[in-house]
Amino acid sequence: MKKWFTLLSVMVLSVVLGACGSSDSASGSNGENTDKVVIGYFPNINHVAGMVAEEKELYEKTLPDGTEVSYKYFPDGSAFMTALETGEIQGGLVGPGPAMNHFTSGAEINVVAAGSTGGTVIMARKGSGIDSPEDLRGTTFVSPRVGCTHDVQFEAMMMREYGIKSSRIDGEMKHVTGKPATYAQLFASERVDVATVPEPWASKIEAEGHGKVLVDTKNVAFGETLPAAVFVTASDLVEKNPELVQNIVDAHMEATNFIKENPEKAKEIAISKIKDITQQELSKEVIDSAWERIDFTYKVKEENLQSFANASYELQFLKEKPDLSGLVDTSFIKK
Repeated sequence: MKKWFTLLSVMVLSVVLGACGSSDSASGSNGENTDKVVIGYFPNINHVAGMVAEEKELYEKTLPDGTEVSYKYFPDGSAFMTALETGEIQGGLVGPGPAMNHFTSGAEINVVAAGSTGGTVIMARKGSGIDSPEDLRGTTFVSPRVGCTHDVQFEAMMMREYGIKSSRIDGEMKHVTGKPATYAQLFASERVDVATVPEPWASKIEAEGHGKVLVDTKNVAFGETLPAAVFVTASDLVEKNPELVQNIVDAHMEATNFIKENPEKAKEIAISKIKDITQQELSKEVIDSAWERIDFTYKVKEENLQSFANASYELQFLKEKPDLSGLVDTSFIKK
C-alpha cells in the first residue's frame, strides 16, 4: 500500500477553486461503464495535443460509439488534480509537478503518457537591472503556483547553481503566484522582477518588449528531459476499464503524431484554441518562437520524474523523499 505523505505544497494549494464548477459526467466515472468522458488541459503550448484532439475530434473516433466527449480547461495543476480526483474529468494533460505531488499524498492516479518536453523560460522584467541569475537576490519572482512544475524548475536551478533560495525556505527571493497569461501585465506594472514562464507566454512577453530571456529552456533545471506535460488518469479507471484507457491514449498519441507531421496546421489550431480559452490572440511569430523550445512526445520515463520529485524534496515542497514507484504506467503506449 502506498505510503502517505504530508505535502507543504498541498497544504498551500488546498483551497478548492469554485470556478471549476460541477460536472454531469457519469457517476462512477472511474468505474467500468463510463459513457461520458471529460478531458482536461491548459491553454499552454505544452498542451497542444489536447487542443488538436479536441479540434480533430480524435477521442470521438477512438472511444466506443455513443461515448459523449467534452473538455475542461484549467488555469493550474491544483484545479486539474482536484477535478481528476473527484471524477469531474477522466484524464488529460497536466504538469508533472501536480501529478507527482498528489500521487505522493495518496491520490490513486497513473501517468499513462507524456505530452511534451521543454517550454519553461526564466524571464526578467524590462528595466529591472537584472542581467544574469546572480542578480536575483532580493527580487520578486512569479510562478503559476507554489510547488508547480515551473516553480520547481526555477528554484532547483537557482539553489543548485547560484545558491539563491526563496524566502519560503529562508532565502533571498520573494515569491508570488499568478496566471501565466497575466505575466506581461505584472512586468509592465513592475509588480514582479522575474518570472518562470511556460510557453507561449514567454515568447509573447519577449515580442511585446515587457521582458527578456534570462535563462532559456535548455539551461533551466530538467529543461530538456522532464515532461512539461503528462497525460494522467485515475488508477481505478486503469484497473476497471483498461480498454477505455487504451482508447483515450490512442487518441492522445494520434494527436501527438499529427503535431509532429503537420506543425503549421497544429500551430493554427493552437492560436485559435488559446484565443477561445483566454481571449488572447497570439501572433504566428509568437507561436513559432514558442514551438522552437518544445518537443511533442507521448513517451515518458519514470526515472526522469523521480529525479524531479527528488528536487521537490530538496526544496522542501515535500516533507519526505518521495517514491514514485507505480505512478507511471507505459503499458498503453503501443507505438
